[in-house]
Amino acid sequence: MSRGRFITFEGGEGAGKSTQLKRLVARLEGEGRKVVATREPGGSPGAESIRELVLNGAADRWSPTTETLLMYAARRDHIERVVRPALTRGAWVVCDRFADSTRAYQGAAGGVGPALISALEAEVLEDTRPDLTLVFDLPPDVGLQRAQARAGGEMRFESKGLAFHERLREGFLAIAAAEPARCAVIDADASLDEVEARVWAAVCGRLGADG
Repeated sequence: MSRGRFITFEGGEGAGKSTQLKRLVARLEGEGRKVVATREPGGSPGAESIRELVLNGAADRWSPTTETLLMYAARRDHIERVVRPALTRGAWVVCDRFADSTRAYQGAAGGVGPALISALEAEVLEDTRPDLTLVFDLPPDVGLQRAQARAGGEMRFESKGLAFHERLREGFLAIAAAEPARCAVIDADASLDEVEARVWAAVCGRLGADG
């Protein structure tokens, strides 16, 4: 049995990743593929418990370094219990956020040094790396307005201020520029259908999902 494919969705707050992930999963399943939809932080019972700690509370509840360690604890459990087994059995895994979010949120925006993040990434991820990363790009002020409009319970990162989110956007775009073979930047400042078309074009072009 061949290994499945691993697609990750990245980007700032309010970029519409969750909506587009659901649409992509439906299209892939319509092509007859086995698909596992998941998210980070979270995706496994243990990782979901850590999610509650990380995403709720005051903006300064955790330092960026503590956040990094919590994110990687959750990520390891998620990889061991969900991502790696699904890929091994040939399923396509579509994940709302993965390691690039730590690089951008805690690294580029939060100030955690790349040495710590790189060391944790190498140890925790091992060979479990995305085949394709879709980076949803949106002006931070637009994204924050969207995020505040949906106003769920998890608002800790939205409350960090515009300057944080501007650094966050720069961090994601820097990742995409450094790894163009893996990353595709998706202009998310458009209608849902237009963004869906861009996502599908990227997936088909990079991974041959329609073949």
